[in-house]
Amino acid sequence: MKHILFYVVIIFCLTAFSTGCNSQGTKAGSTNESSASSSSAKVSQKNFKEGEDYWVLNRARVTDRVGFPEPVEVMSFLLPRAWNYEGDVIWVMPGQAGQGNYLWFNAVSPDQKWQFTMFPNMTFVMSDQPFMNQAAQAENNQFKMLGEPVDAETYLRRFFVNELGNPEIIKVEQDEYPRGELQRFEEGKAELAAMGAANVDVSPSRILATVKWPDGTEGLVGCMSFILKVTSVNGYTGQYNTNFTTVISGRNVVKYPAAERDRALKLMSTIDRSVRFNTAWKSTVDQFWKAVRQQSRIDTWNKVRMMDEYTRQMGRNAINKGNQNLARMDANMRSWEARQQSQDQMHAQFIKGIREVETYQDATGTYEMSSHYNHAWSRSDGSSFIMTDNPNFDPSSVFQDQQWKEMKRVK
Repeated sequence: MKHILFYVVIIFCLTAFSTGCNSQGTKAGSTNESSASSSSAKVSQKNFKEGEDYWVLNRARVTDRVGFPEPVEVMSFLLPRAWNYEGDVIWVMPGQAGQGNYLWFNAVSPDQKWQFTMFPNMTFVMSDQPFMNQAAQAENNQFKMLGEPVDAETYLRRFFVNELGNPEIIKVEQDEYPRGELQRFEEGKAELAAMGAANVDVSPSRILATVKWPDGTEGLVGCMSFILKVTSVNGYTGQYNTNFTTVISGRNVVKYPAAERDRALKLMSTIDRSVRFNTAWKSTVDQFWKAVRQQSRIDTWNKVRMMDEYTRQMGRNAINKGNQNLARMDANMRSWEARQQSQDQMHAQFIKGIREVETYQDATGTYEMSSHYNHAWSRSDGSSFIMTDNPNFDPSSVFQDQQWKEMKRVK
């Protein structure tokens, strides 16, 4: 039973930065100061540098250009206004491996020294059923692949750093997994139960790592892992199957010049706190994928029932054909036996007396039975017989099998 288990985790952000505001600029706008002070403040303001002394933030917007007739805004967050950015929502359509929505985003400062990147979510799946693992491996792609469960730090060290160009990991800090995501999982447990889940265990984890590339550039790397362990009953064998789904999300990276870690942390914090999702888009898309999963389960069960009926029909055909062959073989044997008996009847009668046998007959022909019993029964299949001296013994009643019939003694 191919128990396809697909859990959708909302794309969400980890990164950001905070806005700095210089108090001198505020004082310079005060009407209570002297004209000399105002002039001095204006001169001082010319020494402030955007991106160092302050940030001007604009809302960067990510648009879904595939799922709707017109482009729809998916999410937005504050980003330094001078940064160049691009992003998109990728749709992996129903029926394809890793079906779902995947968001990517990349922004770079004009001097190329700062960069913020959001990588798409990805999923590892693994089962204790080898045939399911083989099927998953055959469908491997960039969003869904066969792999053992991994927590956030293990994923970072084993996979993510390689994707980032193998920077050195300076420090890894454990962080709290978003409570909102855990709450959404609790709300989705009913759907898992409808899919046949007998038991569900979760292991969420989240990390923030500091890394450094050979050119001296440093980075803050965020990563979250949500391991879903689902135990369900195999409808064919009655045994329990265990499937693991690991959703890796929040794969966000901020690159910054060396020694700018504090400012990078503020940047990540600001972006993170400024994230706004289009709830109408999210609700519509969530309902769409829920309907897809429900229809997929219906289609799967219909296919299973169809396959079961096809298998049963094949079995019935094979049995009927086998029975016909056996009947022909048995008829040929009975015919041969009858010819032999008719050709040598006198000799047979003489031999019967010596061998102490009697001839009995049922629907399939005549048979020699021991003369030491007074009654003979058969199932008219040429191979099942009962001999008895008790005139009250009736195997059709004793065995609750109406195929048993009493044989007639013939000369």
